[in-house]
Amino acid sequence: MDARKDRIGEHAASHPPAWAAAALGPVPPDPAGRLEWRKRAAAIGAWRELSGYDHPADAIGPEPVAAAPDARAAWHQAPAALGPVDGPDVRGMPDGRLLHLRDTYPVETAWAPRYVADELRQVRAAAWDARLAGLRASAEARAADQRGDHDHDHAVGKHKLAACYQALERAYRQRETVFAQTMADRADWEAATRAQRQLAAAADAELRRRHRGQYFAPLRSAEPAAATDAQRDELTLTADQPSGELGHWISDLTAGHQVFASRLADRQSQMIPSEDPDYGDLGPAFPGRTAPGREPVLRPPKPEIPPSPRILERAMNGDADWEAAD
Repeated sequence: MDARKDRIGEHAASHPPAWAAAALGPVPPDPAGRLEWRKRAAAIGAWRELSGYDHPADAIGPEPVAAAPDARAAWHQAPAALGPVDGPDVRGMPDGRLLHLRDTYPVETAWAPRYVADELRQVRAAAWDARLAGLRASAEARAADQRGDHDHDHAVGKHKLAACYQALERAYRQRETVFAQTMADRADWEAATRAQRQLAAAADAELRRRHRGQYFAPLRSAEPAAATDAQRDELTLTADQPSGELGHWISDLTAGHQVFASRLADRQSQMIPSEDPDYGDLGPAFPGRTAPGREPVLRPPKPEIPPSPRILERAMNGDADWEAAD
C-alpha cells in the first residue's frame, strides 16, 4: 500500500487534479516543498481510491460510517494531510489544547443519527417490487372479470392478492419515510459537525507526531451501531402476512428525529459572546463549513493549427475543378 500511495502522490504532483489544487494549492517548485506536497496528496489520494470518493473539487468528503474501519482510518489521515491550506492548522497549539480538541470527537459523534442507507435501499426496492406485483395482480383480476362468471372465483382471488400487495407497498413506504428522514438528519449532522470532527482528527494526528513513543487510544466514534441482522429481518414482509406495526428500533428512529432537530436548532443558535457587553455577539459558535474562495482557473485558448500547404493546395484545386464543371 505504501508503494501505491507513493505512485498516487507522484501522479498527482505531475498531473494535479482539481481536488488537489483546491485542497493543497499549486505544487511547489522547490524539491523539498514538492516532496511534502506529494506526501500530502498521497494520503488524500489513497483515501479517495479506497473509498471510491470521486468528487472533483472536494478533497475528502464526509466521514465514513463506523462499519468501515479501514475507510475510517484512511479518512482520518486525509484531514491531517490537508494542513493549513484547506484544513485546520493545529501545529502551534499546546498539548493541552490538542487533548481537549481530541476529546471532543466522541462528543460530536454521540448525537449522530443512525446510518440506515442500506435499510433505506432495501425497503425502497421492496416497495417497488410490491407495487409491480400489485399492478400485475390487478390486471389479471380485470382480465378475469372480463372473461365472465366462470372465472369469478379466480377474479376474487386476484383482487384480494392485489389488495394485499397494495397494503404491503404502503407498509414499505412507511418504513421508507422513516429511513429517508433519518438519513436527511444524518446529512445535517455531518454538515454541522464536520469542522469539529476534522479539528479533532487533526489534533490527534498532531499529538501522535509530537509524541511518537507515547500511546494514544485510537479515535472511536460514539455514533449508534448499525442495525443488527434480526432488525434487518423485520424489514422482509410478505403479502400473505399482516405488515404489523413498526419495530421498536424503527419507532425509536422516529422519536429520535424530534430530539435531533431540537439539538441541531440549539447548536445553530449558540453565539460567541463579546468580552465587551456593549457590543453584540461575535458570530455563531459553530459556523458551517464553507469552501475556500478561489479565483477561477484561467485557461488560455487552444492554439489554432494551420493546415499544411499541401492541404491548402488540394483544397484550391478542388474548388477549381468545381468551377470548371459549372
